[in-house]
Amino acid sequence: MSSCEFTHFDEQGNAVMVDVTDKPVTERMAQAEGTIHVSPEVIEAIRGHRVKKGDVLTVAQVAGIMGTKKTSELIPMSHLLNLTGSGVTFTIQDEDSSIHAVCTAKTAGRTGVEMEALTGVTAALLTIYDMCKAIDRRMCITDVHLVEKHGGRSGDFYYADNPAPRDAPPCPAPGISHECYSGADRIASVYSCPGMQTL
Repeated sequence: MSSCEFTHFDEQGNAVMVDVTDKPVTERMAQAEGTIHVSPEVIEAIRGHRVKKGDVLTVAQVAGIMGTKKTSELIPMSHLLNLTGSGVTFTIQDEDSSIHAVCTAKTAGRTGVEMEALTGVTAALLTIYDMCKAIDRRMCITDVHLVEKHGGRSGDFYYADNPAPRDAPPCPAPGISHECYSGADRIASVYSCPGMQTL
């Protein structure tokens, strides 16, 4: 498959949900992580249960699990999956005043749960922001990415073995570039590939 071939487009360039009918049912697992950088005051308020909206990490944990279950309603071409497991964990890191989140999603099905794990960790981090923004609106969510995935035709994936390049070219502004391009063998941004219909 070339860098400009995507499964969510048909031959006419129309957006489609991938048909997974003929795929076998297998055990699937995906884990994603991300970090929110906060002020020391936020860390102290979370630890001391002094945030007015409630227990921040408990609420964010529930939000992350809910996010995994609602993924198909947020990501247009993702499939509605029957999850068999979902969980979120947090680690407070005092050295850089941040909170690291990890979301794990599992299913037995015909397609993977990468998007569920990514949506879950993002929802968890956004919830931390929402609950603590009265203390600090400068909080910054960073490095949300897939850590690993197992099952399915493509096999196992480990981010540690395939880290994203940090020197990838910036995404072009809409209307500036209408070609596929890659940075370090990956697609950095696509606005319209050759042969695809432009909306």
